[in-house]
Amino acid sequence: MRNKKLQVWLPLLFSLVLITGMYFGYRMNGSGSKDNFFSTGSRSSLQQAIDVIRRHYVDSVRVDTLQANAIETLMEQLDPHSVYLPPVELKAANEDLAGNFEGIGVEFNVFRDTVNIVYVIPGGPSEKAGLRIGDKIIAVNGQSLTGKDYSSDDIRNRIRGRRGSTAELRIARGNQLQNVPVTRGTIPVSAIDASYMIDPATGYIRVNRFTETSYEEFMRSLEELQQKGMKALVLDLRGNGGGFMNEAVEMADEFLDGDKIVVYTEGMHTKKREYRCRRNGLFETGKLVVLIDELSASASEVLAGALQDWDRATIIGRRSFGKGLVQEQYELRDGGAIRLTVARYYTPLGRSIQRPYEKGKKVYIDELWNRYSSGELLYADSNKVSNGKIYKTKSGKTVYGGGGIMPHIFIPIDTTHYTPAINQLLVDGGFNGFVYEYYLRKRAEIDRYRTVDDFIAGFVRTEEMWAQLVNQVSKDSIDLKPVMGKEKESLKLRLKALLARFRWRTQGFYQVLNSEDAAIRSALEQVRSGK
Repeated sequence: MRNKKLQVWLPLLFSLVLITGMYFGYRMNGSGSKDNFFSTGSRSSLQQAIDVIRRHYVDSVRVDTLQANAIETLMEQLDPHSVYLPPVELKAANEDLAGNFEGIGVEFNVFRDTVNIVYVIPGGPSEKAGLRIGDKIIAVNGQSLTGKDYSSDDIRNRIRGRRGSTAELRIARGNQLQNVPVTRGTIPVSAIDASYMIDPATGYIRVNRFTETSYEEFMRSLEELQQKGMKALVLDLRGNGGGFMNEAVEMADEFLDGDKIVVYTEGMHTKKREYRCRRNGLFETGKLVVLIDELSASASEVLAGALQDWDRATIIGRRSFGKGLVQEQYELRDGGAIRLTVARYYTPLGRSIQRPYEKGKKVYIDELWNRYSSGELLYADSNKVSNGKIYKTKSGKTVYGGGGIMPHIFIPIDTTHYTPAINQLLVDGGFNGFVYEYYLRKRAEIDRYRTVDDFIAGFVRTEEMWAQLVNQVSKDSIDLKPVMGKEKESLKLRLKALLARFRWRTQGFYQVLNSEDAAIRSALEQVRSGK
């Protein structure tokens, strides 16, 4: 029987990484021409057809919609990562890569049809206005956020806005209602989920994407860990869908010496271009372990591939996504843009990491699900690239091209069996909502822990939390009493990690989860073995 948790989550995760893989994968220059997509030296038949429709069609017609649909159809004929972004989507897509957005500086979640503030960014506009964790946003600029089934995007669009503009919030705090004006500002979005010392000599950095600021953030983390005595590093790229390739190149330069090539790109209309190390790096010697999985894509594969080809790092995890295509952005006159694949990238040994896509986008997406169905995510002997070309590193290690980065050490995907009821709690937010309310009740106690390590060692109320969760969801006819063994322990760890997230954000969340993580254990074994 297939694992029920994977049946719920894998299709969602695979779709997500395909989308981020489409949006993330830029070359150094990032954006391209502003020429109209339909403009050429001579008028095309497509442009002529649109003009004829505009002038002679029997009914009124939205020409901009026709053009958008035509562009989308054209892009469908290309590779899976060449996409058209209409104006309404382009701003959000660019914000994902910019490393910041314009808004009020809070994180929110919807519990019981109400928008709850679950985090207030220190020093941001909302903190300056006096907002707190636990406040509920009832309305924005007179527009109610209650009583309707608003999506997270709907809520986000109402809260965000141009820097310097004002969001008039109607806030519920306890039993009181109050109006709070918040002047919007530029809000940073960190590319580093966590950075801490696993043990006195081993550091850990988790990079969630390669934005315009990721290298700068990475360097701050690296320097801080070195000041704490770091001699070995675990670099976690699991779930990292990519981003700006130059950011990955800059990071690789901190690990590789000399003028070693990191990656090169080449396409039919693009000359070969090499990206090499340019300076002395901060961590050119020291033990290095890189963690990857099936959701590590694009720029993540550039970095992992370079470190693997030069025998600089031990790669642990599962075969990466397999995206070796480079996009450039071309802006259109309608305010949208196309992100067009213009080249392939190759690792220092000449490996193309791109997996085949000739059979169409659906087959391309399904290939990830098929990895689970075939057992590849569960068994090391199945974790291989079909028809992949074999290469040898200088030390004689075998590496593969044609479908992602193959790890040196395989770690199977978590096969903890979750019942349909638990899957529903995880998907619809009931699990997170319970932890949020628990944190508000126990905040004074939780906030007394100075560090995550203190919390991991000292907080022993997970059995109590579990009992309260079982009792709470039973009111909705969800029976968790039969949940036992590994499944229960996994959920208790997640309860603790989510609780830590309210106190220390993603740093606390991953530090708690990593305390029981098989890939982290394997990485520490490699570091301590001296191999």
